[in-house]
Amino acid sequence: MVLIGWLLFLLNSSSNEIHNIPTPEYMKIKDIKVWSTDLGNTKPYTIAFKTVDEVRNAFVEITLDNGLTGIGSGNPSEYVVGENLNQTLEALQERNLEFLIGRDIREFSQLNFEIWQKFPKNPGARAALDIALHDAFTKYLNVPLVKFLGQKIYSMPTSNTIGIKNVDETLKETDDYLKKGFKAIKVKLGLNLEEDIERMVKMREQFGYGYVIRIDANQGYTAKQTIEFFNETKHLQIELIEQPLPAKAIAEMKSLPDEIKRIVAADESLISPKDALELIKPPYASGIFNIKLMKCGGISQGLKIADIALHEEVDLFWGCNDESIVSITAALHAAFACANTKYIDLDGSLDLARDVVKGGFILKDGVMYCSDKPGLGVERIS
Repeated sequence: MVLIGWLLFLLNSSSNEIHNIPTPEYMKIKDIKVWSTDLGNTKPYTIAFKTVDEVRNAFVEITLDNGLTGIGSGNPSEYVVGENLNQTLEALQERNLEFLIGRDIREFSQLNFEIWQKFPKNPGARAALDIALHDAFTKYLNVPLVKFLGQKIYSMPTSNTIGIKNVDETLKETDDYLKKGFKAIKVKLGLNLEEDIERMVKMREQFGYGYVIRIDANQGYTAKQTIEFFNETKHLQIELIEQPLPAKAIAEMKSLPDEIKRIVAADESLISPKDALELIKPPYASGIFNIKLMKCGGISQGLKIADIALHEEVDLFWGCNDESIVSITAALHAAFACANTKYIDLDGSLDLARDVVKGGFILKDGVMYCSDKPGLGVERIS
């Protein structure tokens, strides 16, 4: 009886100790810093609806009580998601972030859920916070983010993008990128169908078939023009056609011939997991989903879209805006955690004049790799 009593005492003591353990201070979020910076653009370019010559990004840095930090960044496209950078920064004001201060970083999934709820109309703000949380949490775990997510892919060539230019300028920039080792070139089209086709023909005539061509019409075509472009360039082996039709023209997308839909990548039509569900309803609208963290609001929501695509055998094409190394690296880690990732277009930091971090992804001869450093593997330099 004495032995049984002693065992019960030990069990009760152990239980009380477990339930009364306070959250270690070093696991709590101590501070959140927000700022914005114009990172500059060494190669201003034109797409179907604007010219890009300035690259302002919002940054979020989360600091834990033990000094560990996580950094995130956001640069939404107002034309696509209805949020501009000023609105991002307004959402990220100190009063709106108080709910995160003092919270345990181990509440990682719950914190991301609350961010999604609190900022429903601010995907840029959500992305910056979401990425910072992912960076801080996986630094706390002392593992690269991609390992935490479950790495499926270890390297992949990224495309480098040429804006809307005349034929001669397109050929010159193609030559530059090929000489730098890139094996995939994405060309912005959508203003003049005849000239668009000419640019494709000339690229193949001058540089052959030893590299991949992808095109992005940025909603610039009708269904009829999309079919004409496809038929006129079929022999040129265009790998994919990104968002040829207006974002809301889902019925028209679904009406395209299957051989075209298989290589169409939904971009502006795909903002959220809800959009993904609409795109896969029979008849399907596209065989490829373009996921951008700045559209959907970060890694958490991007992976939800990726899961929907996986179950419907839809390929993934991870893209970006003009963004810091911070969010480009975050997108790469998410992309490499998805078995159905077939394409990446993560060139958004390559032409920046400056950045606030170094490190992150590794780029060699146009091929991208994740580093083996904890979190995103980026280091603040300013």
